[in-house]
Amino acid sequence: MFGTDKELRLLIPAADVADPELSIVIPALDEEITIGLFVNWCQEGIRRANIRGEILIVDSSTDTTAEIALYHGARVLKSPKRGLGRAYIDSIPYIRGKYVLMGDADCTYDFRNLEPFVASFRNGAEYIMGSRFKGSIENGAMPALHRYFGNPITTWFLNILYGTYFSDIHCGMRGVTLDALQRMELRSQSWQYASEMIIKSVHLGLRTDEVPVSFYKDVEGRSSHLKRIGWWSPWLAGWISVQAMLIWGGDFFLIRPGILLFIIGGTGTAALFNGPIELAGMGFSLHWMLLFMLMALVGVQLLLVGILARSLYGYTPRRTTLRSVFQFNVAVLISLALFISGILSFLPLLREYLSLNYRLSPVLTDASYKAVGGVGLVLWSFIHFTFSMVYNALMLSVKHRPQTGRQYETTVSVD
Repeated sequence: MFGTDKELRLLIPAADVADPELSIVIPALDEEITIGLFVNWCQEGIRRANIRGEILIVDSSTDTTAEIALYHGARVLKSPKRGLGRAYIDSIPYIRGKYVLMGDADCTYDFRNLEPFVASFRNGAEYIMGSRFKGSIENGAMPALHRYFGNPITTWFLNILYGTYFSDIHCGMRGVTLDALQRMELRSQSWQYASEMIIKSVHLGLRTDEVPVSFYKDVEGRSSHLKRIGWWSPWLAGWISVQAMLIWGGDFFLIRPGILLFIIGGTGTAALFNGPIELAGMGFSLHWMLLFMLMALVGVQLLLVGILARSLYGYTPRRTTLRSVFQFNVAVLISLALFISGILSFLPLLREYLSLNYRLSPVLTDASYKAVGGVGLVLWSFIHFTFSMVYNALMLSVKHRPQTGRQYETTVSVD
């Protein structure tokens, strides 16, 4: 649970800042070459933006990064090496500011210029993406593979999936209000946290903005973490981002296709319920009805699984509406009505079966079409009932999910 991790330890500098409005939260791993200059940049940016701010370094280093950061006036949260996303998750109970600014400690993002972020926050933005493409990129700062292929492709993919208009989804410099960060309930432990944040900002309906930022090449003598991993790291990072988009993409891959299939299939099945029809010179018969019924049932399944996925994501603004639609007692009545309607649709075929001495007519009649529709209604009733059981059980689990705490585990003041 947040705030009770025995492996976390907060170190406080002698010249600590009281009641900050802005928290600059930065994971760091063996950044002793740049960390001192970076903290100085942050302090300069805070002064220029005329805001009271703190700097919180989430440090998993084996070198002197923590000591240097403390000396320069930053708070340091000592944490085991558990991934970039986990570092941000660990930091949440220790953030004191109303606004949170994230980034890297390598001096590639210019934290001396915080005014655009502060102005956007004060204008009501809850989530702010930095954009290097709208700002500036120093020659040699971004490899051509990233600049002209990887970043544009994955940004385009996310914009298509989620209906957004971001220009640089991999920008590490971004801002979010503490309230929104807590509501996001981040779960990604590694690089995919960045995509998860963007996607959740969309689903939570956050007021979003994008501001230009400056991006510089690595300080001389420092090698980026991607280079340290190896030549395959850009491909790995790209796949991790796409993976997050797919995992959190229930709306695009389940709900929207489900609604479309259900509308097409349901309309076709209903149109053929009383027998074959002809439309625009095309004949539609029982075989078409079976196809439409299959489409409708698949659509229902996709839609309901998408609703479950959305509930698992924890998007609280939509829970109330869903809960009223699938409230268990109501669901039982709906399922019962669907089941009875399906059984009644079988009766014409049953009468025909009895009148022909327990045989079905070799010639298709309207009763056959009604019976096929009845099969669909009965199957739908069972799908609706079983889904409602699982959905209500899930809602009980979500309702009793532990909330994040804000207590500090270990605090050490450093003079």
